[in-house]
Amino acid sequence: MTERALRLGTRRSKLAMAQSGHVADAVRQLTGRPVELVEITTYGDVSREHLAQIGGTGVFVVALRDALLAGEVDFAVHSLKDLPTTQHPDLVVAAIPEREDPRDVLVARDGLTLDRLPDGARVGTGSPRRMAQLNAYARSHGLTIETVPIRGNIDTRVGYVHKGELDAVVLAAAGLNRIGRTDEVTDFLSVDSVLPAPGQGALAIECAAADADLVATLAELDDPHTRAAVTAERSLLAALEAGCSAPVGALADLLAEDSGRGQIVTEMRLRGVVGTTDGSTLVQLSTTGPVPVSYDEAMALGRELADEMLAKGAAGLMGERAH
Repeated sequence: MTERALRLGTRRSKLAMAQSGHVADAVRQLTGRPVELVEITTYGDVSREHLAQIGGTGVFVVALRDALLAGEVDFAVHSLKDLPTTQHPDLVVAAIPEREDPRDVLVARDGLTLDRLPDGARVGTGSPRRMAQLNAYARSHGLTIETVPIRGNIDTRVGYVHKGELDAVVLAAAGLNRIGRTDEVTDFLSVDSVLPAPGQGALAIECAAADADLVATLAELDDPHTRAAVTAERSLLAALEAGCSAPVGALADLLAEDSGRGQIVTEMRLRGVVGTTDGSTLVQLSTTGPVPVSYDEAMALGRELADEMLAKGAAGLMGERAH
C-alpha cells in the first residue's frame, strides 16, 4: 500500500513555488514518500499596499499557518524573514536548511553598479531597511539618489528597470538564485554597505508541534550553522521590538582563522543596523560570541547587541514598532 502524499503548503508566487519545490524534492529523497504542493494565497500576496502600511509582520504567513492548524497541509515552507519572531504555540520550525546567499543585489540599467549610479538615480525597493542603508551610502559618497517604494514579484520589479521607469531595483540575491536569474544582477551589494534583513536567504519548514514523527523527519534537513546564525539575527529583531518591515538589518556569520592545517571557525559575529529611511542617521554595531553556538547563546547574542543599539538611540529611528 502506497503511503499518502505529504502536503506541502506554499505561496503561489514563482519564487515561493521554486523554494517549495526544492524542499519537496529533499523530503521525497529523505522519506521515499510523494510530496504534493498545495498553493495558498496570503494577504500579503493580494494586498497592493506597501508592507510598512499593512504591518509587514506575518502578512505572508498567516494563511499558511491557518492551513497547517486546520490539517489542510502537513507542513509549510516560508521565507524565514517573513516569519514573526514569536513562535506559534502549536507549530514548530522543524528545519532551517542551509542558507542561500544572504546579500542584496542591484539590477540596474546599462550594467550599473552601486558605486556608479548617477546623481539623482531612481532606485526601487519596498524595504525601509534598504532605503535607510542605500540613502546612507549615497550621503557618504556625496550622491543624491531617490529611493522609490515598489511592490510586486521579481518580474514586476525588474520590469520597472527594463521599461525605463527606474534606474535600478534592489532585490535579494537568494530569490534570483533560486529561480535561476542571477545573470540579471549588475552588482552584489557588500554587507559592509547594506546589511540584509534578519534571516534573509534562509527558509523555514514549519509543521504541527504535535506531529512528532514528521518533526523528527523534517529535522534531518536542518543546518545547525544556519539555525544558529538566524536565531541570533531574529533575537536582535525581537529585542528591538521591530516588525519585519522596520528598517533593521542583521547578519551573523562565522569567523575563521588559518590553523596551518586549514580554516578553523573561532567565533560568530553578529552585525546589526537601524536607520532612518532618509539615511541621515544609522546606528550600526557588532558583537561576537564563541562557537559552537547553542540556541540560548544565539538568543543572548542577539539581545546583547540589541541592548547596545537601543542605548545608542536605535528606538527613536524605527518608524514602525511591533504591536
